[in-house]
Amino acid sequence: DQLGGGTTTLVIGPDRRVTFQYASLAGTIRNCAGGPTPWGSWITCEEDTSRIGQNGNTKKHGYNFEVPASEGIQVAEPVPLVAMGRFNHEAVAVEPETGFVYQTEDRGDSCFYRFRPIVSGNLSYGGVLEALKITDSRAVNVESGTESSNTTTGYRDLLGQPLSVTWVQIDDVDPFTDTVRVEARSKGAARFSRGEGAWYGNGSTYFVCSDGGNDRVGQVWAYTSGATPETGTLTLVVEATRNDVLAAPDNICVAPFGDLFLCEDGSGSEYVVGVNRNGELYRFATNALNGSEFAGACFSPFGETMFVNIQSPGITLAIWGPWVRNGY
Repeated sequence: DQLGGGTTTLVIGPDRRVTFQYASLAGTIRNCAGGPTPWGSWITCEEDTSRIGQNGNTKKHGYNFEVPASEGIQVAEPVPLVAMGRFNHEAVAVEPETGFVYQTEDRGDSCFYRFRPIVSGNLSYGGVLEALKITDSRAVNVESGTESSNTTTGYRDLLGQPLSVTWVQIDDVDPFTDTVRVEARSKGAARFSRGEGAWYGNGSTYFVCSDGGNDRVGQVWAYTSGATPETGTLTLVVEATRNDVLAAPDNICVAPFGDLFLCEDGSGSEYVVGVNRNGELYRFATNALNGSEFAGACFSPFGETMFVNIQSPGITLAIWGPWVRNGY
């Protein structure tokens, strides 16, 4: 296809220096946050639903792809994981106990999805795609003409309170046009505004809505699995206000010591903002170079080093401790 995309793998040594780097996937468009898997690969997400013939495309887009992590240089075969859905993907987070993959969608009227693979750890075998539905009687902003709840505003008073949820199954996972969320919401799935980063940690899957909330400057939600696949809870853990230190959160990761780190993608000064176990916000780092967003925050396997990117001009930074924030 004429539009470029793909992934690059950086191999980092114990001295935090790049040992080597190589292109590890090609043939995709607008690769976005994605996320790691417990079995040692990376899922990269296309934030684009172009069809054949659009912009010179010879293939449909809007899929996830798996990129293996290996010690040797390897360019992955760009095989779309069709069963995970064709939509404007942003990020994924894998629940290690079940192998379920949670997915965000970067749309103003997006849904939050779960993929239950037939074989845990082997996504290419297919599975069931579902969207989250809020069943709690305290749910607000139920949209006219449907049963779906619009979580964009009206949930601040429920901050920190677990809401009961269930899941609805998506039948047409590979539509001709971008209609997965349309089917989901017709079945009662909740609406989220600009689903962005996702990460598993602290026993929950966290995901970000970059312009959700009463002030439309950002929310962070946490989904916690229940005793059965049909149950679970959804909790609003952060809702930014215009007086807060947080604006337009995008990518997210969970630190080894439990804090959340949010990469801002707003206008003006950009920060990496931390959230401690009490839900308190603190500015951890600032982009002193330019006004570009932070992206792709993650920690090294043993937790000593945090890596984060400045999207433009494309810089990866290494930040290390000792990590003593909030008593850790």
